[in-house]
Amino acid sequence: MDSAVLQLLVLAGIAIFLILRLKSVLGSREGFEKPPVGEARPEQARVGARPEFEVIEGGPDTDITDHAPDGSPTAEALGQMKAAEPEFHVGEFLHGARQAYEMILMSFEQGDMDALVPFLSRDVYESFMEVVEMRERQGLQVEADFVGLRDMSIIAAQFDKDTAEAEITVRFDAELTSVVRNPAGEIVEGDPNEIKRQRDVWTFARRMGVDDPNWQLVATGE
Repeated sequence: MDSAVLQLLVLAGIAIFLILRLKSVLGSREGFEKPPVGEARPEQARVGARPEFEVIEGGPDTDITDHAPDGSPTAEALGQMKAAEPEFHVGEFLHGARQAYEMILMSFEQGDMDALVPFLSRDVYESFMEVVEMRERQGLQVEADFVGLRDMSIIAAQFDKDTAEAEITVRFDAELTSVVRNPAGEIVEGDPNEIKRQRDVWTFARRMGVDDPNWQLVATGE
């Protein structure tokens, strides 16, 4: 046999042996396989290409859970309000409640009840008016300055699906100065230089899904 042919047969045998050996060690790949961990996909190999992330839907609504424990009756009621009126946001409500608290409190202290008509329920208005009229009969004058809010938080919420009536109860921890003067101008209560703390628990109500966005104060407490 020619020596050149013999060399080719020997090399072919070695090549077949190496192929079989590699196949037994590495195994075989068929069809589409995901690239091994750490191996860049072609579309990710480009400079600046973003990796793919799985998007998880249906997580907690932080607009609610920032103000009420997830799964609590209060959180569920707030969620029902948002379902009835998608434009409703708890954070925006609290911002408005903060402003309403200062305005209502100062108007009440100054006896300016006409300004409060759109913001109070009939029962609350009459209750406030009784106090204002009593001061007037006694000739008392209140001087008050609002310093600020130390804290405010939602402590309860309710929603009636049948009527779409919503109620949110908020606790306010405020600081203010207040004095009461008699007809002679003498201070009979309070100190103008002393900041006092006051806690109020107010309940606001509104029917969701209507054009009027204003909430009314329907109950007060401490």
